[in-house]
Amino acid sequence: MAEQHSSKSIMWATIIVAALLIAVIYPLTANKGSSKANTGNAADEADIRIQPVARFELAKAEAPAASGPRDGATIYNTVCGACHNTGAAGAPKIDDKGAWAPRLAQGKDALIKSVTNGKNAMPPKGGTTLSDDEIKGVVAYVMSKAK
Repeated sequence: MAEQHSSKSIMWATIIVAALLIAVIYPLTANKGSSKANTGNAADEADIRIQPVARFELAKAEAPAASGPRDGATIYNTVCGACHNTGAAGAPKIDDKGAWAPRLAQGKDALIKSVTNGKNAMPPKGGTTLSDDEIKGVVAYVMSKAK
């Protein structure tokens, strides 16, 4: 009789545990079903939360129309100074007299030719569309600073 009593207790314990599991699991699965109906809305909310803080668009800058050739200092500061002030890509710094001495010894025509055709990492005309007069002006400016 003790065995019957023990198996009845196990049976009742199993029924109670099953009822508790159903009571706990059913509400959880019922919520999942209703959230599937709102999946589109939840996805929209997630997309809104992960948007970038700012947006930007790159556009090519248009150079202002010049009324004539620019002077050497202006061209140097807007075009040449990017490399020759810092020594980027092996460019001789404007204030390094030792680096400029052999270049200046070749003369103004050789420097104009180097600027026009490009030299080492420097592209022809410094990568711009400088006129011959503008190149002559910037070479004269650099020569005056590098002496």
